[in-house]
Amino acid sequence: MTEKEKAYEVTAELPGMAESDVEVKLANGNLSIRGEKREEQEEKDKERYVSERSYGAFHRLFRLPDDVDADGIEAEFRNGVLKVTLPKSPEAGKKERKIDVKAR
Repeated sequence: MTEKEKAYEVTAELPGMAESDVEVKLANGNLSIRGEKREEQEEKDKERYVSERSYGAFHRLFRLPDDVDADGIEAEFRNGVLKVTLPKSPEAGKKERKIDVKAR
């Protein structure tokens, strides 16, 4: 995670993965990045048969800073690199509201 002037950026190198293999979610002030790679390869000829399978999954969870504008988050996947941009909003971390106390 890198902090820039107007946004935070999360970059993940995911070689061999496709956009459809990656899931990015925002929940409870956390950014979740999850992915799974499944690859199967078979080679057949008259004298031999080779079958290889490789699987791998990952999950990373980042607690977001208070000044992130959750509505403006964007994710981009290009050439095996995922880049998630988390724009800053001066108002996001300073929201105040009064909570009414109810008698029961």
